[in-house]
Amino acid sequence: MAEKEFKPYVAAKTSMKELSIRAVLLGVVMALVLGTANAYVGMKAGLTVAAIFPAAVVAMAALRVVGGTILEENIARTTASVGEALVAGAIFTIPAFLITGVWTELNYWQSSLIMLIGGLLGILFVIMLRRALVSESDLPFPESIAASEMVKAGQGGQTGAKYLFANMGLAALWELFKNPNGIAFVNDSAKTFVSLAQSKIQLLGQKFNYDGGFYLQSPSASPMLMGVGFIIGPNISAVLFAGAVMGWMFLVPAGVLLNSGIEGVAHLGSWVDLAEDVWYRQIRPLAVGTMIVAAFYTLYNMRTALFTGISKALGDIGKVKEDGEGSSRIDIDLNLKTVMISVAILTVPLFLLYYFFSDSLPGSLTLTVLMVILGFFFAAVAGYLVGVVGSSNNPISGLTLSSLLIAALLMLVIGVTGKAGIAAVLGVAGVVCCAAGIAGDMMQDLKVGHMLGGTPWRMEIGEIIGVIVASLVLVFPMQLMHNAYGIGSANLPAPQAGLMALMSQGIVGGEMAWPLVISGMFLGLSLILIKAPAPMLIAVGMYLPFNTTAAIFVGGIIKWILDKQMAKRNATDEQKTKAENTGLLISSGLIAGESLMAVILALLFGILDYTGSGFALANLGLENPSAWLGLLAFAGLLYLLVKVPMKAATEKA
Repeated sequence: MAEKEFKPYVAAKTSMKELSIRAVLLGVVMALVLGTANAYVGMKAGLTVAAIFPAAVVAMAALRVVGGTILEENIARTTASVGEALVAGAIFTIPAFLITGVWTELNYWQSSLIMLIGGLLGILFVIMLRRALVSESDLPFPESIAASEMVKAGQGGQTGAKYLFANMGLAALWELFKNPNGIAFVNDSAKTFVSLAQSKIQLLGQKFNYDGGFYLQSPSASPMLMGVGFIIGPNISAVLFAGAVMGWMFLVPAGVLLNSGIEGVAHLGSWVDLAEDVWYRQIRPLAVGTMIVAAFYTLYNMRTALFTGISKALGDIGKVKEDGEGSSRIDIDLNLKTVMISVAILTVPLFLLYYFFSDSLPGSLTLTVLMVILGFFFAAVAGYLVGVVGSSNNPISGLTLSSLLIAALLMLVIGVTGKAGIAAVLGVAGVVCCAAGIAGDMMQDLKVGHMLGGTPWRMEIGEIIGVIVASLVLVFPMQLMHNAYGIGSANLPAPQAGLMALMSQGIVGGEMAWPLVISGMFLGLSLILIKAPAPMLIAVGMYLPFNTTAAIFVGGIIKWILDKQMAKRNATDEQKTKAENTGLLISSGLIAGESLMAVILALLFGILDYTGSGFALANLGLENPSAWLGLLAFAGLLYLLVKVPMKAATEKA
């Protein structure tokens, strides 16, 4: 058997400190910090980034000071990555309660229960599947291999922590001077309406004046967004930006043309205001229609992998060993009977939660059974897909949309409609999304631990602790962000949650701009027919503000420049890998620094608003900060993400 030949970095017979209080405590703190940062990034950019790499670096740097072992670092990293995975599931669904109007603010206990139950179920389902997908499979697990190699290289003393922490500080300082709730010396971006010609258009026998032109906005001077673009690379960021070009340079001008003569438009004040309102109220529903078709097309393209994952889950669940007697240390999970009993126990609060939402006994029973079945299947699928493409490309939004549609149709059959039906359907989507997010992340972490020689049951305990703490805490920073920036607004658009909100409202609540959504569906079909790459990303690009996608695209271009420069210098594969890893750590620092400062300023905004002082840091800034100062960010990022990685690649280890 191939498994007998496998040799982990730390031998199975080695006795080494692993599940220590300091390792778990460090992991929990990182889970909260990285989870908070990713909540802001996800709702701002519509994308989340894997926390496995910055968590690995911080764990190595922090535990090395106190003489921590590599297996303690593994536990800390595993516990830490829970925050990013859990919040990814949360921000794709929970903000939809606000966007639909079911809630006026985030309900703490309901939000926490969605994350807690979903996260714990995701862990329990993965425990059943670990041996089949991690120990006995030949899946590539690309991000797991990269993370394990980073950890192994770090044992030589070069953790790369300086790149992470230094750039966290730089990005945080920049956000302080850029954020409207900060000191406000720098404007995020400039916007204008470029008039091309005065013209007239005839509609229904009437002639209307039309100022033909384009709404233009400069890329956001955001190290965070450019760091996201660097991580996802030039190809994905270009596809995302193509959606922005289609939305803002084609559909918005067309919408302005068709709306310019409507009675009452004049009160909007300017062509810029009209263009933004057209995008917000007409183009975004159209983009949602495109997302719906694109999500199911993505799942269709992965049909083989999906069916393989489900069949493997069903085929191997009976093979799981009851306990670890006679097994190697690196192949012992938590007891299967305990896991099964825990799943059964969790159905009780799940039922009560759905009953609270739906106020219907048949509805809550149906949703509870549905969630357990879909949760297990989608956890298996998410774990399998992470093994194939990595957690950063795990299509959990498509899986969640599938569960939402099934739940919505069942609620219609049962007769649970209105706000109660919408809340119940979103509750199912939230639990499924959190379970799938945690399942994919945990499978990735367990693979890293498998290669390093970690003990599965100890890692599983770390994940459980991380989920419990993160689910009880992460609602607070999300509420702060809503208070300061407005979830669902142009400042924090939360595109995936907008998709869930529109679908639940449309099917259960009977409210949907069907003409626009259906038009968007046909647009999605057109993109598929012409074989456009990643229609889902194009739709997300249409949904996001132009300056956001433009900044992500700039980050992708910077990554392209780095790749070209390394090729021009005939760099070895080792040097290319080192340059890319350095750029990854710099980008992670930029993302964490800016997003965390944005949350800190949101907290300060909330405190000042609560005390009624009327004072804000913005009072210390300029009355009309210039967007030209933002050019400093682009020049600085070009140096940080090209010159610094190139220099690091030539340094001796």
